[in-house]
Amino acid sequence: MNSLLKRQIRKYLPENLQNNPELEAFLDAVNKSYTNSDEQFSMLQRATMISSEELSDASEKLKKETDKQREIIAKLKNVITTLNVYELEKDDSLEDSSTLKLVDFIDHQTKEILKVNQLKDKLLISLEKQNEELNEYAHMVSHDLVSPLRNIETLVHMLSEDYEGLIEKDGLDKLKLISENVERIDILAGAIRNYSSIKVQAKKLTNLNMHHLLDDVINELKLCKRSHIHIANELPEIKVEADSMSLLFSHLIKNAVKFNDKELKVIEIGCKEEEFFWEFYVKDNGNGIQESYLKNIFMAFYKLENDYQSAGMGLSTVKKIVDMYEGRVWVESKPDLGSTFYFTIKKQ
Repeated sequence: MNSLLKRQIRKYLPENLQNNPELEAFLDAVNKSYTNSDEQFSMLQRATMISSEELSDASEKLKKETDKQREIIAKLKNVITTLNVYELEKDDSLEDSSTLKLVDFIDHQTKEILKVNQLKDKLLISLEKQNEELNEYAHMVSHDLVSPLRNIETLVHMLSEDYEGLIEKDGLDKLKLISENVERIDILAGAIRNYSSIKVQAKKLTNLNMHHLLDDVINELKLCKRSHIHIANELPEIKVEADSMSLLFSHLIKNAVKFNDKELKVIEIGCKEEEFFWEFYVKDNGNGIQESYLKNIFMAFYKLENDYQSAGMGLSTVKKIVDMYEGRVWVESKPDLGSTFYFTIKKQ
């Protein structure tokens, strides 16, 4: 307690009490209670100040979170309005009813998407089964055609030899025409059989060095000396099935040689790596292709020339193999300047 205050109190007390030890003890007790009260009040002020700062920070964070929620809801409403798939009240307020409608819409659409995905999976399974059955049927029909075709060919050959002196030239020409058509049907049946039997089996996927694979393909093709194949860059080792990739390159290289009337037939093969796939190309200096033919070139039985010895299944076979590797195939071509066939193979 302040000493001046003590003197003032003593002034108003009788003289016999002013120096009383008990009075001194009383004044000391009062002084201590004031001191404790001041300290507690000071502590309360500090605590209040800290709590106020924390409350202010929390309020600021809550405000930011509210603004963020407002922004998210506004964006969702804009998306829904843009898509025109659901009628929401045009109300910018954040009342519970508006937000709940938005949540209800998202929940409804999520369930619809799940239903669509389930239906899509069922359709894919059904399509795969039908496609497999169709391939088996095509394989069976083409196989069953072989025997009667061979019989017809044998009979025509026997007639041509055994009755050579008795059949006039017109008759022999007709027998030759029959033989050519039988050969054509046989080629078509073989192409259908081969096309329907193409499968990329996951269990047969192995890491293959594409340089080695191409060496084997080129050796098997036995190209003429006027054909030159150039590997433009280092080819990768990728996880594929050897038979399907060999068939793919075989068709592209044979086409590059067949439709090329240049003195020196130059074929360039290269590859580049992308993030999710490998992109290959087979380029030639051949005859090229008219732009009007490009959109149909990968269709089955489509031929640029009327060649009865060709089934027109080479490029459709290429496309089928590329599709099985979840890639795509396309061509760039200019008449008389050559063609470049591109295809991608998804990384495994």
